[in-house]
Amino acid sequence: MTRFWSLCLVMATLIIVDQLSKGAIQTNLYYGQSIPVIDGFFSIAYVKNTGAAFGFGAGAHEYFRIVMFLVLPVIFCGWIFYMLVKTIKSPFYLSLAYALILAGAIGNLIDRFSLGYVVDFLLFFWKDEANHFPAFNVADSCITVAAGLLIIDFFAQLKAKKLASQSGDHASHPVSKP
Repeated sequence: MTRFWSLCLVMATLIIVDQLSKGAIQTNLYYGQSIPVIDGFFSIAYVKNTGAAFGFGAGAHEYFRIVMFLVLPVIFCGWIFYMLVKTIKSPFYLSLAYALILAGAIGNLIDRFSLGYVVDFLLFFWKDEANHFPAFNVADSCITVAAGLLIIDFFAQLKAKKLASQSGDHASHPVSKP
């Protein structure tokens, strides 16, 4: 159970860092403002994202937005919490992945419930801001790192199955399947 509480501490820390960083952006920048950090590559900007990833659904009907961006994510958080508990004795990176997803989802849900949008502020681009990757935040970064960990787990399971079939042992991979 120590791992579970350690991951809860990691989640709480990431949610706090996410919220504090978004609060700093709202306090110190005006909406739409961009401050260059690395010329031609990276800026800190105040962006309001009323949609999902890459602004998907931002202009959708209000009912759609409530279901897709508030109701379903809360249900999803419950499922991710279940997966975290289920995989707590699996390799650490797998339970860490679920903790990171949960921290990121909660961080963005706090924004959606309190503001009606998500505050994004990390803006990467090439040469000028017109050629930019969509702005994102700490919560989005948590989810992205978690996706990478889940991809690693997927390939680890494939490798284990291949090795088991080559040795004639059909034992299951020690990683719990989600």
